[in-house]
Amino acid sequence: MMRSILACLAVIVAMALGGCAKQYPAAGQNDIDELALAIRDLGPNVDPVEAQQAAEIAYTYSSRLAQEWNVTDPAIIHNAKVVNGLREKGLCNDWAEAMTARLRQENFETLDLHWATSPPTAFRIIHHSALISAKGDSMYDGLILDPWRNSGALTWAPTREDTRYNWRPRSEVRAELVSGQNPY
Repeated sequence: MMRSILACLAVIVAMALGGCAKQYPAAGQNDIDELALAIRDLGPNVDPVEAQQAAEIAYTYSSRLAQEWNVTDPAIIHNAKVVNGLREKGLCNDWAEAMTARLRQENFETLDLHWATSPPTAFRIIHHSALISAKGDSMYDGLILDPWRNSGALTWAPTREDTRYNWRPRSEVRAELVSGQNPY
């Protein structure tokens, strides 16, 4: 019993000390400009102003959410904190929902927003992310905007090149899970 109490106290102290030293992700202008260029390159009709705006929001909002949600650990550890009630938000679906909602507020005319999901497998949990594409294009022709996997530091990549996950439309994955077609 005493060992359990001491172990819990050690974890709490480590978490408190780790939280004090946390530096929240900050993107430089070069990072933002690189993403803006990638968004512009999604198609000839993408408005460069919209691309720049989307890139700035993706980076700055990711950082802001990391601070608001007190993300001080790697994503999987933060997930455990959320599940156990130590943090309110910060699961991948929280990031996807918040990022998609924030970008939708801009009412882009040349860009579309998608919610992508990588279905669970025997070795990987389900994962959600926001995704941006040129207006009318498939999510597979877009860019993943994933602040979850690096604890608020935005990771982005062309959907087809992000082979770490098997990105698919959220509605398809959900239908498979609800129907029992996906056993995980």
